[in-house]
Amino acid sequence: MTVRLGLRANLAQFTLLVAVNALVGGVLGQERTVLPLLAGPVFGLSGYTVLLTYVLAFGLTKAAANYLAGTLSDRHGRKPVLLAGWLIAVPVPATLALAPDWGWIVAANVLLGLSQGLTWSTTVIMKIDLAGPRRRGLAMGLNEAAGYGALALTAAATGYLAAHFGLRPAPFLLGAAYVALGLGLTAAFVRETRDHARSESHPATAVLSGWAVFARTSVRDRAMSAASQAGLVNNLNDGLAMGLFPVLFVTTGLSVAGAGVLAALYPAVWGAGQLVTGPLSDRWGRKHLITAGMLVQAAALGLTALGTGFAVWAVAMVLLGAGTAMVYPTLLAVVGDVAHPAWRARAVGVYRLWRDSGFAAGAVVSGLAADLWGLRAAVAVVAALTAASGIAVAIRLPETLRRS
Repeated sequence: MTVRLGLRANLAQFTLLVAVNALVGGVLGQERTVLPLLAGPVFGLSGYTVLLTYVLAFGLTKAAANYLAGTLSDRHGRKPVLLAGWLIAVPVPATLALAPDWGWIVAANVLLGLSQGLTWSTTVIMKIDLAGPRRRGLAMGLNEAAGYGALALTAAATGYLAAHFGLRPAPFLLGAAYVALGLGLTAAFVRETRDHARSESHPATAVLSGWAVFARTSVRDRAMSAASQAGLVNNLNDGLAMGLFPVLFVTTGLSVAGAGVLAALYPAVWGAGQLVTGPLSDRWGRKHLITAGMLVQAAALGLTALGTGFAVWAVAMVLLGAGTAMVYPTLLAVVGDVAHPAWRARAVGVYRLWRDSGFAAGAVVSGLAADLWGLRAAVAVVAALTAASGIAVAIRLPETLRRS
């Protein structure tokens, strides 16, 4: 059978993978609002660093799984890796809903990190395979919009469920439904895409070892290494948002439902915005969108640290989502631009390893800063790091979009 590249030629399979990644995002969204609020009332935790152990566990395992996803999908194919990720997610909702102590929550996030790394990375790789070189920004925008849009909707829905039915178990029933549906769709309807990557490549000219791909993506290639550091800092501030924003909002007087709306607003703008920023990066280029996006994120975090009240924080969450939307699909497009198709899946895995290490870094940095100086100071520290990352991108990242 002839393999054809492009979104139009692969529309049905591409659309299915968008839907699958929406379910992946929903599985992550089940804990976005509720889990930080369980730490004190249910489990009796008092320190912010201890609270963020679940973010640390999630970030470390997701980063490692991202790397494995790229290597394994090159070796064994994309679909088996995607299926494995869904199978690992099966016990997560029940563990979160029924955990007798915080150690079970951390263990559930080890499994969640493994699952998210395998599933999300593989859907990214498969969409890059299908889209071909001309529409990578659009493909990544659609992929990330679906994932983070579903995350946002689920964060809002679980906030509502928690406010009306309690913090457990009702919010986690959504996660269980997502896992069942995602596993079923993948097993029954998703098709392998590795041949699409092979049709685009010339393997005889692009043989690289795993270590060579790691070194090139991490350090040696200016574009991919600059993208890797920006991705790490982007998710460092998302680790802060994931673990501490709901606590900051509730401890200053907002209701659980109000905190849920704010927790959902940021990824909602992030998700929807990528429908615009992904295609824009195909037209305008990658570098300036990434630089501006990191600086907008820094400004939003600064406003969060200084502001008070639902209205001010809503503006900050919109800005944070917009800045992240400018960055997230565009960084993936940079890697897709530069990496050769023969080792592109591994390069995506390495980039996502560094990017999602940011969750772990965010847990450590923001947790220690919050314990030492308070929640608002922790947000300010991360704002400064995000601004510095944007400046580094402006200095170091070359434009990677090839004009035809």
